[in-house]
Amino acid sequence: MLFLMNDLLAAIPSAQILATTLLAILFLQSGLDKVIDWKGNLEWLIGHFSKSPLKNQVPILLGTVTIVEIAAGIACAIGAVMLLLTGDRFFALIGTQLSALSIVLLFFGQRIAKDYDGAAGLTGYFAICLITLWLLSV
Repeated sequence: MLFLMNDLLAAIPSAQILATTLLAILFLQSGLDKVIDWKGNLEWLIGHFSKSPLKNQVPILLGTVTIVEIAAGIACAIGAVMLLLTGDRFFALIGTQLSALSIVLLFFGQRIAKDYDGAAGLTGYFAICLITLWLLSV
């Protein structure tokens, strides 16, 4: 049993780096897509929220989500590099927390828009954020 525990503990740094890298890719791509195709995303979201209480807030909400996603992606990218080079978890933790916040914001929007399938699809990403937070705490 002791050997199994030692093997598990030895794998944690790799898992931290890989999970943080995954979040960096996810949120940098998502955030940058919103910047590059702002108009297309805005048009789609205006239609998506047309029958919700958020219908008049779409541009500010899209901007907020975009900023949080890009910040999460950048912090996770820096965090993955820092984990690799020094083992420092600070940026990885901040990035992962921002990643989880992004998912919560998106989940809220999907639920308000009554897109229950879209909201359900986000739960896997949220689980990855929670697992990454746990990995970074051990």
